[in-house]
Amino acid sequence: MPTITVTPIESALGADVSGVDLRAPIAPEVFAQIRQAWSQHLVLRFRGQRLSDPELLAFSRLFGELDPPGPNPYGKPFLAEFPEINVISNVKVDGQPIGNLGDGEAIWHNDMTYIETPPRGAMLHALSLPVSGGDTYWANMYLAYERMPARLRERIAGRSAIHDATYNSAGIMRKGMKPVTDPRQAPGAHHPLVIAHPESGRPALFLGRRRNSYIVGLELQESEDLLNELWEHASRPEFAMRQVWQLHDLVLWDNLATLHRRDSFDPDAERIMHRTQIKGSRVKAHDVAVAA
Repeated sequence: MPTITVTPIESALGADVSGVDLRAPIAPEVFAQIRQAWSQHLVLRFRGQRLSDPELLAFSRLFGELDPPGPNPYGKPFLAEFPEINVISNVKVDGQPIGNLGDGEAIWHNDMTYIETPPRGAMLHALSLPVSGGDTYWANMYLAYERMPARLRERIAGRSAIHDATYNSAGIMRKGMKPVTDPRQAPGAHHPLVIAHPESGRPALFLGRRRNSYIVGLELQESEDLLNELWEHASRPEFAMRQVWQLHDLVLWDNLATLHRRDSFDPDAERIMHRTQIKGSRVKAHDVAVAA
């Protein structure tokens, strides 16, 4: 039986996968090993994968139906030929951005949790990189919940939060949105603070992003204080891994059980990533969140 090699990156999460060429057809038993590794490690890195866009799409579709990218500030797909691919880049051609998110810091977040059915996962393929900077970090939200103080678990038991749709992770206002002055009125989906992962069933802290978030049913200041405490806990270094990108790295991550962020980088450097995302379903509260 063909096998892959899975090597952990950090104790908290992440693993390198070798022994597979993602450009070629993948045997069912090999794909089953990849799925198992993804479930266990949450973030998988495949180095040296020189994928064309059709090959990236073909591998992505093995995991399920794909979601189109979320709305960007420019109101149209970056790749008309491949609308299911999002371009993450700071490059401009004739003054027009060829991609999204620029060169600034992208703060901790899950992707597109402002919709009712957030993506199950996503992939990022490195096509052009700066000499330094632009590192990406992922944090394990299973661990964040497991290691949460009991008093904090009790405070969030059975509660939900608004996941604001106004801004993206780089702080850019989405097309058609207006500034939010009261987080209680923010547009976006309401999700449980502790979800049951749809595949593992395990409880995971589910925060989305900090800006304009609000815990439903609390006084505004109480919500702000509790969210600040939750975010400080969730972003502790011991829950995280760091990805220093190499050309043609392909990284697959679990969007429901992790948070991620990106460092800024030299605006005169070129960074181009192609991204796909796997369609998800409505998230559900974990029973322990209600019973805690």
